Amino acid sequence: MRKLIVLTLLSNILFHQSIKAQYYFYNEKFFDKPVVFDLGPTFGVMNALTDLGKLDWKSVKPSAGFYILAMFHEKIGLRLETTFGEVSGADSLLKSTATKSGSRYENNLSFKSKIADFQLAAEIHPLMFRNYNEQSPPRLSPYGVIGVGYYSFNPQANLNGQWYSLQPLRTEGQGFKEYPTHKPYQLSQFNITGGIGVKYEISSQFNARLEANYRYLFTDYLDDVSTTFIDPNLFNNYLPANVASIAKQLYNRKGELKPNGVTSPGDQRGGEKTNDSFFTIQLKVGIVIGRIRRY
Repeated sequence: MRKLIVLTLLSNILFHQSIKAQYYFYNEKFFDKPVVFDLGPTFGVMNALTDLGKLDWKSVKPSAGFYILAMFHEKIGLRLETTFGEVSGADSLLKSTATKSGSRYENNLSFKSKIADFQLAAEIHPLMFRNYNEQSPPRLSPYGVIGVGYYSFNPQANLNGQWYSLQPLRTEGQGFKEYPTHKPYQLSQFNITGGIGVKYEISSQFNARLEANYRYLFTDYLDDVSTTFIDPNLFNNYLPANVASIAKQLYNRKGELKPNGVTSPGDQRGGEKTNDSFFTIQLKVGIVIGRIRRY
């Protein structure tokens, strides 16, 4: 009987110590599992770096999405995230620096594109790798993000109040035998994502993140602009007459600024040496799932 009592007491002590080591570090009313889950909405803004226009508040568009994340010991997380938004650009934004930007302003090109981005990424919190012993970790935790994404886009331009999708118009002769280096581009592609952020632990059930995330793309055609102007007469050889008529008006819009301006095939239309990219700045509000209340 005495042995049974001793064993029971020892078991209770060991169990208590084991559970205490699993307390959620900001509130001992909760047990923390090795893996907990966050999920919630994201809100923010989206912008792009392309051959058209410049980084400007006029180009900033709202974005929103949703994420779910599995976090291991508050150190490393793996998350799935969707982000929806829009990007745009216009050479008209270069008007104030037209002499410095050269022919870019005179090209007078513009675009907009809806973006749907799906991301698988790792979230790494370096401060959480430190051994805090009896001291609580900071509520504010900076982190880095790296991952891969798959996104869709569809560059469009406005002509006389109507928006036209640019990819089917082959504005740079994509796929024309006369321009073998001008390759057609797909409207759904992979990207590489990287970013930085800071997470704030609000409570055992809620947290918030502020994050800047950059997407490196494998195309220079997010804005449908990359290489050189082509011979406009070729549109009639590859496109239906009504489509060729629209393509001729949208591939070169210098005449809208300078009616007597001259453009020759081979003149620079974009900067093909650098691929396009887009980025987001977002606030994420997370609901935590997996912590157990003691009582």
